[in-house]
Amino acid sequence: QVQLVESGGGLVQAGGSLRLSCAASGSIFRINTMGWYRQAPGKQRELVATISSGGSTNYANSVKGRFTISRDNTEKTVFLQMNSLKPEDTGLYYCNLRHDLVYVDWWGQGTQVTVSS
Repeated sequence: QVQLVESGGGLVQAGGSLRLSCAASGSIFRINTMGWYRQAPGKQRELVATISSGGSTNYANSVKGRFTISRDNTEKTVFLQMNSLKPEDTGLYYCNLRHDLVYVDWWGQGTQVTVSS
């Protein structure tokens, strides 16, 4: 019922920047939280950043001050501006949409981010 399509991943050098985007479509409840999660090879998926439909944001400590999450509710798109990228930021980044009132999660296919030294 909900489709999420990520884009913007790529190969960058340490210290560089990338901007990820995720476009949502389908039956999207107004009260929701959208966010980004990432998973590196051999590691568990971890939360990167979230933003609620009300604009409240949450960031993993490892990305605070470097990443900025934002959203365009009209276009149903969430963005992740990533600056000062580090090799440890490398991973597959997934877009997530959570219908908070019913706690149902939807996931995108992921976009690869690779940061080289």
